[in-house]
Amino acid sequence: MELFKKAKKIRLRSAKDKYLVADDDEETVFQDRDGSSENAEWEVYTAGKTHVRFKSYYGKYLMASNAPFLQGIKGKKVLQVDLKPDLDGSVNWDPVSDGSLVRLKTHTGSFLRPNGGVPPWRNTITHDTPHRQKTQEKILWDIETVESLPSYQKKDFNIIDI
Repeated sequence: MELFKKAKKIRLRSAKDKYLVADDDEETVFQDRDGSSENAEWEVYTAGKTHVRFKSYYGKYLMASNAPFLQGIKGKKVLQVDLKPDLDGSVNWDPVSDGSLVRLKTHTGSFLRPNGGVPPWRNTITHDTPHRQKTQEKILWDIETVESLPSYQKKDFNIIDI
């Protein structure tokens, strides 16, 4: 959580060196090897003591939806949405540290997951609960800080100790 408290904008990079990218349809997200575009940058907002929210280049928030990615498959869609009253916590993500990497946990206990393989899975993003050890490693994300929040010090405000 400390990393997110200091960051204004980040990039999320998966174990396969692909970045979480907001699609220009302003609804879907996907993975891309090119993380240099603005739509691979996410603004970070803290939500309470343990949660963060991610805002895309298009002004939408990363949300763990209840909609299945494919019928009969357990992974669920991750979307960009307008921020409305978040009654169920679907735009809140709980970062779980694992060394220098993080797992991003949803309000339901599932994790942000990059998918690979053949279409329709290739370069998609879902959320689910992995059960195999190999899958546990796939849900780890490296956080690249693009822009940090300014560090406020006493001298910045000309505060005088009395």
